[in-house]
Amino acid sequence: MARFRTRLALLGSAAALTAAAFVPAQFAGAQPAAAADLQWVALGDSYTAGVIEAAGDTFEIPRDGCERTDRSYPQVIDRDLGGLFELTNVSCGAATIENVTDTPQYPIGRHLPPISEDPDYPFPPVPPQSEAVGPDTDVITVGVGGNTLGFADILAKCPQLGGESDGAGTPCKDALGAGIPARLKKVRQDYDRMLTVLHERAPKAKILTVGYPTLIPQDASRCGYGDLTQFGTITQGDLAWLRQDVLKPLDKTIEDSAGTQEAAGFVDLYTSSQGHSVCDDTKWVEGFVTLPDQLSFVHPNALGHRNAADHVEEAMLNIIS
Repeated sequence: MARFRTRLALLGSAAALTAAAFVPAQFAGAQPAAAADLQWVALGDSYTAGVIEAAGDTFEIPRDGCERTDRSYPQVIDRDLGGLFELTNVSCGAATIENVTDTPQYPIGRHLPPISEDPDYPFPPVPPQSEAVGPDTDVITVGVGGNTLGFADILAKCPQLGGESDGAGTPCKDALGAGIPARLKKVRQDYDRMLTVLHERAPKAKILTVGYPTLIPQDASRCGYGDLTQFGTITQGDLAWLRQDVLKPLDKTIEDSAGTQEAAGFVDLYTSSQGHSVCDDTKWVEGFVTLPDQLSFVHPNALGHRNAADHVEEAMLNIIS
């Protein structure tokens, strides 16, 4: 309730400031008809776009394969603050940092053979997401990095290795651990370049980099081995490794990159989502599947996006207040 009251107060003050900024001098003191919109562009991967059914329904017709859903956090914020910000949402499932910066992307929709076939696949390429920002952009939010790290590939490999080990040891860490520092270095290099490009394209915009939520609990023994609504056959040892040596460093890499840019800030989702991991009773992130038969492959559900919306909203209002 306190956060709701704070949001209303910030919205009211921000709207008043925005309206005042657009009143011509000769009409100072007069009541404007309406506050002008601030231009907001949402960039990112599937953790921004939504993608899974537990994050709502896809709403774009015709589909472009990016799978933006109506309960993803950009769309939630748009409903909350739509009178203040005009949203352009070009986030896209499976996007890498390079897809945001300067590389066209070939979206996959929900085409994951042999698990699922998408009747509309293949999709035409979508342009680099940065092309949606320009000199008139006021705010950019960007949540990306996991695909550059190769997290989806890790999630595909670890259950296979964990199944072969019957749940014992850290077979995924043993196989992939040595390569993680190089992957994180690639994330940092690409992220730095992305922020530079975004600033060049939108010099006046404030850039909010959005981190990833808590996926794995502090105590990995809370995750049930073999449970597909959690992490399937990934061993508890590998889950602890993924949390400590892969996911937390990924978030820190994003935060550190944002810290080098005067125009950029970092929105932490990890802290607020602790206690709501894939293995918790009230989960904000789904496991490999969502009952009864939905493929979710470790993505935030509508509750997770609502939490993200709360924190990104607050950051957006703070930078214009």
